[in-house]
Amino acid sequence: MLFGDVAVLVPAAGAGVRLGPGAPKALRLLAGEPLLVHAVRRVAAAPSVRVIVVAAPAADVPAIRELLAPVAPVTVVAGGAERQESVALALAAVPPELEIVLVHDAARALTPPALIESVAAAVRAGHPAVILVLPVVDTIKEVAPLVAAPALSVIGVGPERVLGTVDRSVLRVVQTPQGFRREVLVAAHAAAADVLTDDAGLAEKQGVPVVCVPGSELALKITRPVDLLLAEALLHAT
Repeated sequence: MLFGDVAVLVPAAGAGVRLGPGAPKALRLLAGEPLLVHAVRRVAAAPSVRVIVVAAPAADVPAIRELLAPVAPVTVVAGGAERQESVALALAAVPPELEIVLVHDAARALTPPALIESVAAAVRAGHPAVILVLPVVDTIKEVAPLVAAPALSVIGVGPERVLGTVDRSVLRVVQTPQGFRREVLVAAHAAAADVLTDDAGLAEKQGVPVVCVPGSELALKITRPVDLLLAEALLHAT
């Protein structure tokens, strides 16, 4: 049984096409277990968490309930065609008394429970929206299409030209979980006019201030086959 004051939503209905053909992304295996199992196990280990709601592919809801039953008490609902829709459907299943809601990617299967706690603590301290971030370490270029160089297309590059170098000191890579006061997340989804890649973006559209707290390399998003290899190495090293 979970005893905290936080609900965690885990949208897990995506196909994961960049991982190649196979099962839905959340069910791809990492060290012999689905990514979703790794993710839920770490979420359930965070003392602040009381409720976990997983949004799964509609056809897989019974199987995922059975899969997660030995891991933690979890509510499984049918997700939508887009991540944003899955989050909204999971949010609707959260008990009304819980005022802190986190949204977490199943693909970030190795996220330490301590990060979940730090996001929850920041929301509890009064911040309406909180995200995990890491500094950008690569050089970032702003580019535009280069119309007069068709020969470059044979090597699969655009073609593009560089407009300038972006100041990476003011850029951050965003991770999950992202945390919200419940009413902020509900209002952000109700007002959503566009499909965005994260829930903090929806809150930003409503003028909600978003606070950053430090993330971790362990919270990497498993998107490509090489990410699975990296995650497995990290799993065995921790």
